[in-house]
Amino acid sequence: MSSATTRSSSFVKNPGGVIKCKAAVAWGAGEPMVMEEVEVSPPQPSEIRIKVVSTSLCRSDVTAWLSQAQPPLFPRIFGHEASGIVESVGLEVTEFVEGDHVLTLFIGECMSCRQCISGRSNICQQLGLERKGVMHSDQKTRFFVNEKPVYHYCAVSSFSEYTVVHSGCAVKISKVAPLEKVCLLSCGTAAGLGAAWNVADVSKGSTVAIFGLGTVGLSVAQGAKIRGASRIIGVDTNPEKNDKAKAFGVTDFINPNDIDETVQQVIKRLTDGGADYCFECIGDTEMINTALHSCCDGWGMTVTLGVPKTKPDITSHYGLFLTGRTLKGSLFGGWKPKSDVPSLIDKYLKEEIKIDELITHNLPFTDINKAFDLMVAGNCLRCVIHMPNQS
Repeated sequence: MSSATTRSSSFVKNPGGVIKCKAAVAWGAGEPMVMEEVEVSPPQPSEIRIKVVSTSLCRSDVTAWLSQAQPPLFPRIFGHEASGIVESVGLEVTEFVEGDHVLTLFIGECMSCRQCISGRSNICQQLGLERKGVMHSDQKTRFFVNEKPVYHYCAVSSFSEYTVVHSGCAVKISKVAPLEKVCLLSCGTAAGLGAAWNVADVSKGSTVAIFGLGTVGLSVAQGAKIRGASRIIGVDTNPEKNDKAKAFGVTDFINPNDIDETVQQVIKRLTDGGADYCFECIGDTEMINTALHSCCDGWGMTVTLGVPKTKPDITSHYGLFLTGRTLKGSLFGGWKPKSDVPSLIDKYLKEEIKIDELITHNLPFTDINKAFDLMVAGNCLRCVIHMPNQS
């Protein structure tokens, strides 16, 4: 895949009105992004328009681009893990002003629905995961190419120099935080840390097994290490992940291609009967079953974080649950996005959590197709895409 081609290089800003800018538009499943001139509508009530500064490529962007997990919606602008600066605000917006630094959020927080006020969930009923490629508020798009509407992705669409999001799908952050680093906290890194801390609540001295050592899996390892887990087992078919995993707290590395027994047999032997906690970070429902078998009887817990590319149904023997194992799902690590993300920013600024080490590549926006190539080939953890400076 070559660098995205450019149909127009002009950049026109109309304060309070439509903005013309560049966006990487996908016109079909698996097709290279094309750098198009798009029109970005002004923010409607309860919305903000953001000048994207940095955005990183997440595996779920690739899965959706390939249309492996949901019906295809094209043309479309992908991207959801991003940082930026508020350019303008719509009516009824009181928490943001022009110039605020923000992270985008692929799930929002209205703070008033049953789920938000429960204190038990981060699955907002008003601003949950958006799958139709439109805005939450009016089910319409804010992007157009030659007057043709372009679909959004996860109500963010950060592979554009400017984007419009619901004010509940962004969080204000400290201007001290480096936007080119903390963009990872708007999805993958936060998801992994939260799975360990919020969903599983990993305890000191416990044993942990992590299936898949990408950005999410390594963040789970980091969270487990901070919690004081005594043994953290990483499972991955890529031998190059071994050294990186150790830096994030993994004590034992298992490559399924290098062993003569099953993964669960190895894990049970290393943990005297099974791990206390297992995390499936690949997006493979068969691996969820393997993780369940790798848990110990009585209290073993498996947490699934990955987005399955195929076969979304899970099949497991009832006996695994009869003997006390549990299976839990995790979306964004259980974090309430607007309420909790600022605390993660603070932890990063205090050097209590690692982010920089997860960034393996930095690319200009025009090389966005190269970022997809790297992710598909398994040659990167996180690739941060840097937008050009605009006046």
